[in-house]
Amino acid sequence: MTSPSETTGPAATEAAGAALARELRPGDVVLVSGELGAGKTTFVRGALRALGVSEAITSPTFVVGILYDGAAGPLAHLDLYRLAGLEDEDPGLLDPYFGADTITFVEWPERAESLALLGNRGIARHVTLAHAGGDHRTIEVRGG
Repeated sequence: MTSPSETTGPAATEAAGAALARELRPGDVVLVSGELGAGKTTFVRGALRALGVSEAITSPTFVVGILYDGAAGPLAHLDLYRLAGLEDEDPGLLDPYFGADTITFVEWPERAESLALLGNRGIARHVTLAHAGGDHRTIEVRGG
């Protein structure tokens, strides 16, 4: 477990995501939690940029997930906010976003209700972001 760190704005939150990205390996799953506006997508954007994504990176809230081609392999960004739970969804809904070579970031993992529904995969890291006043955020990384 890593003690919480504090960022001073969006660029610093992206930099924290980029720092985490350097530790990841193909097949890793990163859960990213925090309340609305805590900086989850900003953190993931920094990680995806560090992993070689040059196209626009936005929250996949309305499409559940986006697949990207990274410098060293496939990357996935999921946002489960709009799902009330996956028990009523197609069991294979999330399958395209998990693979042995895919690094997957999952925002709002709490909506999955079960880690088994997240591809039955081992979780490499669990990142929690929280408001710390103004543009400041605290970031706690567990695992690894």
